[in-house]
Amino acid sequence: MPFTALRGFRDYPPPEAGARSEIRRRMRAAARRAGYSELEGPCVESFELYQTKSGEGIAAETWLFRDKGERPVALVPETTPSLARIFVDRAKSEPLPVKWFTISKIWRYEEPQAGRTREFLQFNLDILGVPGVEAEADLLSTAALVLDEVGAGGLYAFRLNDRALAEGIGLLFGAQDVGRFFRAVDRFHKIPPAEFEGEVAQAGVSPDAAAELAVLFSKAGAGVPPAEVERFLQEIEGRGLAEAGRAGIVRLRRLFSLLERARLGDRVVYDPTVVRGLAYYTSTVFEAYSRSGDGRALFGGGRYDHLIELFEGPATPAAGLAIGDQTLELLLKGAGRWPDGEPPLDSYVVVNDPERIPDAIELVQELRHAGTSADCDLLGRSMSRQLREAARRRARRALILGLKEAGPGAIVERDLTTGVQREIPRKGAARPG
Repeated sequence: MPFTALRGFRDYPPPEAGARSEIRRRMRAAARRAGYSELEGPCVESFELYQTKSGEGIAAETWLFRDKGERPVALVPETTPSLARIFVDRAKSEPLPVKWFTISKIWRYEEPQAGRTREFLQFNLDILGVPGVEAEADLLSTAALVLDEVGAGGLYAFRLNDRALAEGIGLLFGAQDVGRFFRAVDRFHKIPPAEFEGEVAQAGVSPDAAAELAVLFSKAGAGVPPAEVERFLQEIEGRGLAEAGRAGIVRLRRLFSLLERARLGDRVVYDPTVVRGLAYYTSTVFEAYSRSGDGRALFGGGRYDHLIELFEGPATPAAGLAIGDQTLELLLKGAGRWPDGEPPLDSYVVVNDPERIPDAIELVQELRHAGTSADCDLLGRSMSRQLREAARRRARRALILGLKEAGPGAIVERDLTTGVQREIPRKGAARPG
């Protein structure tokens, strides 16, 4: 029986692996342009690290095992705990703010489906040491730069909210169990209105208040654009929000103002139903969605001001986001914007006689050492097959050795886009054309 990849895992042969590598290259370049430095952690950590952040329940979705010392360890299911551990170790000497990015393999024991595998790559951006929403503005503007660089420009939008405001809305409508209220709100767009009203009722909201809350969320639709955010926030504020809820409104106003200045007003909306399920988010939360409306989040993030303290570090404000490769791939492929794969070759060296393969290898090495991508045939194939191979590899040019029409010390250069040929000095072949 032939071997296959395990369920929830994928192979990426060429040219797919090359396309994914190109996506990562663009993401790294964009993050560095925004002043982020790359962080790399191990792929196995103590399981206690994840228990500290997420509790015992994390075991159900973690690749958990015991090492040879009988210590419980796990394949990394997320990078934030590793980031926190590393920061705590360096906190006394690390100048603030810290702006780090990671591109890491992640393993989660979840049910595979479209856009979700058990092993995937995740791109993270994190800022530590900035207490104001300037951090969120930088994260979102950098995320926009990253998404635009990989080819997703125009395909996505950001949905913003503040958990203190969301909690304040819940209290206004009578919620007594905030956690259950948040879980119901998170499902608002995924379930029928009657089911939503039933779920918030379990959080302590009366039937009349539940129906009124559903109307309020429905008015927000798929998100309130910047031009209408102030009116919407004033309506909520006018209902008599508690102080924490009003503080959430202040943060959102400031954040929308900063994002307008960052020229992101065309891709941000306020969505009162975005609450993010993770308990460690402390105020602002946000998600990116495809504009096509398929409902799947491209990434999520927010502010987690108490996480560093969980790992016995100093009180440090922090915010971050994570972009998974699977949903991003679906978005780009659906729009016909996935990269072709490996970059095209610059030069493919062709010979008219297999006896000249050593000459081709020599020239290829000269080209490579001169900084040019180059290759040649190693199978002794005919010239026509070599030229077809050059075209398949999307080479810019073919350098043909041994043609009789070439003068002494010269070779033939063929432009593989136009088909135009010219004679060039053999010694000059390694110089840029």
